[in-house]
Amino acid sequence: MQVTETLSQGLKREFKVVLPATELEQRLNDELTNLKGRVNIAGFRPGKVPVAHLRRVYGRSVMADVVQNAVNEANRKIVEDNSLKLAYEPQVQFPENKDEIEKVMDAKADLAFTVALEVLPVFDLVDLSGVSVKKPVAEVTDAEITESLERMAKQNRSFEPKKGKSAEGDRVAVDFVGRIDGKEFDGGKGTDVRVELGSNTFIPGFEDQLVGLKAGDTKLVKVAFPTNYLAPNLAGKDAEFDVTVKEVEAPGELKIDDEMAKGFGMESLDKLKEAISSAIQRDFDAQSRRKLKKDLLDSLDSKYSFELPPSLVEQEFAAVWSQVEADMKSSNRTFADEETTEEEARAEYRKIAERRVRLGLVLAQIGEKSDIKISDDEVTQALIERVRQYPGQEKQVWDFYRKNPQALAEIRAPLFEEKVVDQILSQVKVVDETVSKEALFGDDDGEEGSEPKAKSSKAKGTKKASKSE
Repeated sequence: MQVTETLSQGLKREFKVVLPATELEQRLNDELTNLKGRVNIAGFRPGKVPVAHLRRVYGRSVMADVVQNAVNEANRKIVEDNSLKLAYEPQVQFPENKDEIEKVMDAKADLAFTVALEVLPVFDLVDLSGVSVKKPVAEVTDAEITESLERMAKQNRSFEPKKGKSAEGDRVAVDFVGRIDGKEFDGGKGTDVRVELGSNTFIPGFEDQLVGLKAGDTKLVKVAFPTNYLAPNLAGKDAEFDVTVKEVEAPGELKIDDEMAKGFGMESLDKLKEAISSAIQRDFDAQSRRKLKKDLLDSLDSKYSFELPPSLVEQEFAAVWSQVEADMKSSNRTFADEETTEEEARAEYRKIAERRVRLGLVLAQIGEKSDIKISDDEVTQALIERVRQYPGQEKQVWDFYRKNPQALAEIRAPLFEEKVVDQILSQVKVVDETVSKEALFGDDDGEEGSEPKAKSSKAKGTKKASKSE
């Protein structure tokens, strides 16, 4: 087998591979000889079938295997002999001349093909000792605990029948029939539906028009579906609802005490407060981590500039753009609604794709240099957590991941990425900055989906991780 490099330009490499017809013939005969003892053909004793007869019967299918094995061998040889780290699977190009291919399949011509590769860029890791990142820290206040308690109490308080007209805060039981352009539509009819006035759980304007009604009243309610309504066939359309009020209920007393806590499985109000405080703190810590990580990745992104493998960028952009289009379709919005054009949006999201690829490569190299590994036990625990998100379908989800290596890699990769981030954080200066809840959750200027998809060094940089939190 002769392998000759024909192109070395940036991250692109091309090699011409030639397997002489004589060697092709020898490989075919070797495979057919090995096949002799494994096939049974009428008229021949086991292991006594002439190779010439096997060639007539199985020649083409065996030659197809010989060619595929030659391609695999050439790819391995190219990578190993040149110490290449691939960014993408090799692209193999055979001659388009059908007569030439037929001659190759009969071992009467040399097998010649081209292998096109993209390699990972080579870059040096920068010194991070002088990097400083901010970690926003927010403390849980008594007011936030009280707000949560009041919300929980409101959600679980009782309602009592009320005589007279409804007011905001009351609950009404209604029947309704909705129409658009005089015709009923799917999902527009309800019976004994309970509506808490002022909860804003129905279409904007619907609850407001039920204030001041009493049991037995009817009303024609006119509303407009939001332009981003989940059902595209209803979004932005005017509708009318014939509503009949069947009952009006007033909210009971709002009680925040030990009895309420017991209703939530807690032995006392103090224990419930502790649980609420812990839950809020976990939310704060998770958001703090997200912002700290984004600040760190922004710092890394500003320190690296190198050529990116075009195929990886295109693959990443396709994934990002597919999500953008799906989100816009589900929200029934256009680029004009976002005060931009498709061309401008594509350019902006291509930058996001480039950032993801660049940071993914940086994180991968840091992880490889730090010898970061993800154990099978860690993957199993993460998979268990994923399975728990699908109650009733646990076995199907478990089997899906266990039978699909690529899907399982999407479980492993975020674990790898988080370990790499922790490793980097141990090398930089992390400055705690006390902020309010509003500041912690507000002013999040990170582009959606702008975080990297790191690559696990174990997979030699070829398997992508899932999106960072």
